[in-house]
Parts: sequence; structure tokens; C-alpha cells
Amino acid sequence: MDTGWRYRLASVGGVAALVGLAVMLANNATVQAAAAMVPVLGRLPPDPPAGAEFVIEVALTVVVVAGAFVPLYKPRPRRILDIVALAHKRTFVAVFALATIGYFDYTYKVPRLTLVLITPLLLVVLPVWFIWLRRPEARSERAIIVGDDPGQIAEIARGAELPLLGYLCPTVIRSLRGTESEQESRDAGAPGIAHAADGGQRSLNISRLGGLSRLEDILVEQDIDTVVLAFADPDRAEFFGALDACYEHGVAAKVHPTHADTVLTDTSDPNASLVDVKIEPWDIQDYMFKRGFDIAFSLTGLIALAPIIVGIAVAIKLEDRGPVLYQQERTAVFGETFPVFKFRSMTPEGESATPVEDDDNDRITRVGRVLRQTHLDEIPQLWSILRGDMSVVGPRAVWTEEEHLLEEETKTWRKRWFVKPGLTGLAQINDASSVDPRAKLRYDLQYVREQSFAYDLKIVARQLWKVGVDVVIAVWPW
Repeated sequence: MDTGWRYRLASVGGVAALVGLAVMLANNATVQAAAAMVPVLGRLPPDPPAGAEFVIEVALTVVVVAGAFVPLYKPRPRRILDIVALAHKRTFVAVFALATIGYFDYTYKVPRLTLVLITPLLLVVLPVWFIWLRRPEARSERAIIVGDDPGQIAEIARGAELPLLGYLCPTVIRSLRGTESEQESRDAGAPGIAHAADGGQRSLNISRLGGLSRLEDILVEQDIDTVVLAFADPDRAEFFGALDACYEHGVAAKVHPTHADTVLTDTSDPNASLVDVKIEPWDIQDYMFKRGFDIAFSLTGLIALAPIIVGIAVAIKLEDRGPVLYQQERTAVFGETFPVFKFRSMTPEGESATPVEDDDNDRITRVGRVLRQTHLDEIPQLWSILRGDMSVVGPRAVWTEEEHLLEEETKTWRKRWFVKPGLTGLAQINDASSVDPRAKLRYDLQYVREQSFAYDLKIVARQLWKVGVDVVIAVWPW
């Protein structure tokens, strides 16, 4: 992918040309006659413009669509699914803008039939155009090392078969600082020098490209294909921050085999000098099915449960006049955070991060106890699923304050960060909660290893059955 002005020129020119062709095709008499045979489209009057009116229509459409696609003109590496989603979003923005312009100013109105016909065309050709622009150039793979462990950096630099462009590490790290003159030479781009364990020095034949904060800039500027992670502690925030950057930019991530048991890796080749980190374990088909199911499930739930939502809100207000919703910061993929909303089931005072069983918690209100028993307090999380912060199935999103306590109990707790958190999951249907973090982690990691769309459907079916049983017990306790 070209990352300079040629990419911007090609992307803008391609959008303009494709939009112009789409408008001309939509105004073709044969195409409009064929569209008129469709019952719904037949009600729209064909109004193909001519002369100056046609020029104005094409120019207006090109300007509006090209303006809507400004976010895509930046030469930034993206995953194919992200390109498609963003292109579709910007297409709908442009179509609504054109419809709005026509509504308020008839002079610049694009005929409704033309607008309807160009929309599916643009939804297909524009994503394909940007995916084609994103294609790899005919060149060797470009890789960098990112980390804070000088020993690993030196070992990877010596033995890696990848063409390494350089490495990123903190400005000052233990045993990699050297003398002031050595540090100055590295900051100036000279090959780095790492201290060996025996007190000697070994020279790296690659340059230091900067600190960890420059990772995203380097990924774009150098059009990086692969990042090799060399962190002393692969469960630290910096490690997952680097993974997050790789995920967002569609860059492959690798680690040294010594850390292959600490992260989610591909162990198909035990003799490999570097192993792949599976930063996106879902294949494209399963990913699309999963996201589609998330949207359908959450939207249907919010609509169908609307009367119950109103009733719960009234009951909470009548009990103690307190707030209806409870907001809490939860941990998401790669350690990022997002706000989760639930129906308030406890008194606001005295919140503690230590996990406690419901039977031992005297802060739970009377309404809250019913909500927890029937799982109805979870309904507002459907909004988080619809937004894309959560999924229907996945490891339970944990309160950020509680996360530190659970990490102390189970050292590999952060493996759960490799997938999007869920409303339900394998741990939930097996009644494993944060009170027993080891059991919970065991089920969560089993889900991470075995996840698939079919597996999700089985978990959802079991969870719905459990909810039904709990509701029946709450209504008829005998």
C-alpha cells in the first residue's frame, strides 16, 4: 500500500470516477426500465435529466460522496472488515445527505429512483476500491521489534528470518541504556547496543526507531506487515497496548516461543523461531455471523422487553428514590475499558471490589434481589452489545477495580482479554463466578480455544433455559 500523496490522489479520484459512473448507469434508460418492473421501484417516476441538469446531478453526487469519504483518504492500514464497515457507513451518510439536500432545495434534487439505484452500486464498488488500494505491494515483508526486554530484542534480532527495519523500546530501560554517548547514538538512529548477561556488550544491527508511543506512527509511515513483541512481562498493559495497535491496523503479531504459553498463539509449528499471536481468532465468516447475531439479539431484546424495562425502572424508583441505572467501567479486548449499564440492584454506598456471594451481600435491595435472581438487571447491557462494546457470548466483562484482585489470584487472567467480553459465556452457564476466579478462568480459556458461531448458539440456548428456570423459581418458589 502506498502511504503518500499518491494514495490520497488515487482514493479521491477513484471515488469520484466510480460515483460518476454509478450515476450515469442509474440514469440509463434500459436500467430504469428494468427497475420499473420491480413493484416497489415501479412507483418511483423515472426522471432522467439531460444537459446542464445532468451535469449538476453528477457533480453534486460526486462532491457529496467524495466529502463523506474523507476519513478513508488517510493512508492507514486497516483490516478488510473495517474497510467494508467504514465504507458502508460513509455511503449511507452520503445518501442521506443527498436526500436532505433534495428535500430542502428542489433545484439540486437527485431523483429518488436514481438515489435508490446508486446506493447498492456504491455499497459494492467503493469498499472493493479501497480494499484494492490496500493490497500489499510487490515487496518483501517489513517487520519491527517492539518491547522492553533487551535480551529478547537482541536474541530476536540475531535469529529472526524476517527483514527487520528496527525496534521500538522505552527511552530508558534497565540494561539497555549504556553510556550517554551510546544513548545519543541510538536516539540519532544508530544501531542499538544491548548489555549481555556476562557484563559484555553485543551490537544490534538494526536501529532504534523510537519509544513505544511511536508504534502507530511507525506502522503507518513504514507500512509494517509484522510486529515481533519482546516484552519481559507479556501480561502488562504495554504488551496488550501493542497488540491492540496491531489489531486496529491489520498487522500480524509474533512472539518468542518462550512466551507462547502466556498468550493466545498458534502452536502448529513447535520448532518455529517465532510464533504467531492470534489477535483475531475468529475467521471472517464466523465473525460476520457473530456480529449479525449480536445486533439481531440485542435489538430484538430491547424492543420486546420495552414494557418490562419501564416496569423495572418504576419499581426501582418507588423503592428508594435512587437512580435506576448503575454504571461501571469494565475491561474489554486488550485491556481497553468501556462503560456498562445495569439496573441498580444495590444501595449506592460502600461499593467494594472484593467479590461477594449475593446471599452474603446486605447492600442488595428487595427489588434488586429479584432482578439478580431472574437476571433482569442485565437487560441494559443489550445496549452495549448493540454498540459493539460487548458480544452476546464471551468472557464476563469484569469491573476494572476488581480486575487487579483477580489477577493476583490467577496469573494468566489477562488471557481473557483476547476476545470481546460477553453477556453470557461458558463460565456463566456453569455457575463459575469471580468468587472462584480459577474455575472462571478455566471455563473462559476453554471458550477462547474452542469458540465458534455454532458454539455460541449452544451457550445462548443453555443460558436462556437457565434464565427461564430462574424466573419460574422466582415466581413459584415452591
